[in-house]
Amino acid sequence: MTVDGPGTVDELARGLLGRTLHGHGVAVRITEVEAYGGVHDPASHAFTRTPRSEIMYGRAWRLYVYRSYGMHLCANVVTGPTEEASAVLVRAGEVVDGIELARTRRPGVTDVQLARGPGNLARALGLSLDDLGTDLLGPDGVRLGDPPATVPEISAGPRVGVSKAADVAWRFWVTGDPTVSAYRRSPRA
Repeated sequence: MTVDGPGTVDELARGLLGRTLHGHGVAVRITEVEAYGGVHDPASHAFTRTPRSEIMYGRAWRLYVYRSYGMHLCANVVTGPTEEASAVLVRAGEVVDGIELARTRRPGVTDVQLARGPGNLARALGLSLDDLGTDLLGPDGVRLGDPPATVPEISAGPRVGVSKAADVAWRFWVTGDPTVSAYRRSPRA
């Protein structure tokens, strides 16, 4: 696997589009992400260092999994640099392998909806809090595939549901892809 070089969190976020995230028997082509600039970004979990955000201050290319609103798990790629604690939320994707298993994890939805939205994506992949800290560049388990041979056309806009730094255009998606989730501005923004 190619080891990714340094870059800013927004550059690294765009670089995740089109890559495949492999979970527990399911693989998803990433179609939507959001960048979070760690200590420099008031919308980031790492803006204030806490036990929950500590993983973001560690080595890059690890999985940060957390529970959102006590209901859904969300998957993030820690990008670093270490003391900046930046990460990228994987918001949506297209199931490209293990579709039958993804359907059992997300019954009653269309294939386009299987991994649309960060909680749905984590559920389709079968992620759990046990996956926290997984090395995403490793050869097995939860991992990232290589960058795509062809870079997709990318659109950008504000992040979904954040109340701070709400107008920062660090949400990136594959232009025109049907698996991309709908934009919802936080009512507190």
